[in-house]
Amino acid sequence: MRTEMERGAPKQRLENSQVLIKQAMTLYFASIADVNIFDAWYFGDIKRIGWFTLVHPYTGEVITARFENGALGDLVPEEKLPEDYRMDVVVEYMR
Repeated sequence: MRTEMERGAPKQRLENSQVLIKQAMTLYFASIADVNIFDAWYFGDIKRIGWFTLVHPYTGEVITARFENGALGDLVPEEKLPEDYRMDVVVEYMR
């Protein structure tokens, strides 16, 4: 939070103890069967908007995250391997 002062520098203080971080990621699937397993988890277990745990791809720590707005990107065939697929997503978590 920032408060402008009549004279001198503005005063600042922390308003929240945690910050919401958004991280773009790409999910890779080895087959349509893997896509179906993911869909069952996404629609059934977390019901699109639920929180889940994952290992952060950069830090290696276990975090609790969710998909931003419960949204997923388009499922597209991977160009390198004919049966592989990929999907871009954005996850958000508190840091």
